[in-house]
Amino acid sequence: MNLLRELLDIDGFAWPWLLLAAALPWLLQLLPPLRSANGEAALRVPWHRRLREVAAGSSGRPHPRGFPWLRWLAWCLLCVAAARPQQLGPPMAPPQTGRELMLAVDLSASMGEEDMELGGHIVDRLTAAKAVLADFLDRRAGDRVGLIVFGDRAYALTPLTPDRESVRQQLDGTVVGLAGRATALGDAIALATKRLQQRDANAPARDRVLILLTDGVNTAGLLEPERAAQIARDAGVRIHAIAFGGAGAAVSVFGFQLPLGGGDEVDEAGLAKIAELTGGRFFRARAVDELAGIYAEIDRMEPVQRAGQVVRPRIERYPLPLGLALALGGVVLLARRRAA
Repeated sequence: MNLLRELLDIDGFAWPWLLLAAALPWLLQLLPPLRSANGEAALRVPWHRRLREVAAGSSGRPHPRGFPWLRWLAWCLLCVAAARPQQLGPPMAPPQTGRELMLAVDLSASMGEEDMELGGHIVDRLTAAKAVLADFLDRRAGDRVGLIVFGDRAYALTPLTPDRESVRQQLDGTVVGLAGRATALGDAIALATKRLQQRDANAPARDRVLILLTDGVNTAGLLEPERAAQIARDAGVRIHAIAFGGAGAAVSVFGFQLPLGGGDEVDEAGLAKIAELTGGRFFRARAVDELAGIYAEIDRMEPVQRAGQVVRPRIERYPLPLGLALALGGVVLLARRRAA
């Protein structure tokens, strides 16, 4: 059997016991012919002589005893096909599964405050947030991620999708004031909740998480943040709220950084209440490294279920021996027809 496996380049058979049927024609040849009690043929018909002539062929020579090798080879190939030869395919791992994760990013005017240090340079808050979020997205393989931005109103830039690169590109294209210069926190939470509820009915249920990043207080929109948080809680959405911002813009005078104000105007108590209502957590970040640490903490709190055990699928290889058996059968029939 090992030789047969090497010849067919297979790893095994699903039903190897069917290979024993290859010897069946030879065993039938060993059985004595059926005869009656007086030694004559068990079945006598008027056209018995004609049947013998047909069996002997047109040449009149008796049919050769035994089982012709070509037909036996075709029979063996049929037995091999019936045994279902199989080959192990390349290793495959089940896909990763994760969260339904919505990112809500504040694009109000205050996100343009240049009070963050990134790579040795002073940058605005939105630029710093983009850098941290890009790294966060890299670690979320298996999640379906969506992006919402908000200012005077809330807008969905990307629906929930496993294509994190599309989310990153949309995030890179955002600018301060794109959605208006105010802060509609409640509307952002409500829109994110609505989008998180829209999923394929055939898709497996996942945890729904909203990560809300803002540097201000609710100053616009139709819905109060606390009421929106209650709606999110009832929909099974967990909110992690991040208050982001430093001391505001500063000007350098003789090497000293003098603040110009604009910092720390954030509703920390309100954001903490939102997170508490939905079972999430509240975070405060005043620098880029603190923000990066917060997203790393959220990454640990909302883990992606890693891929399961690697498996190798079995590929059926019976078509080859079956095709050869049919081809040999056709050759045998053609040879018999020509001999007749």
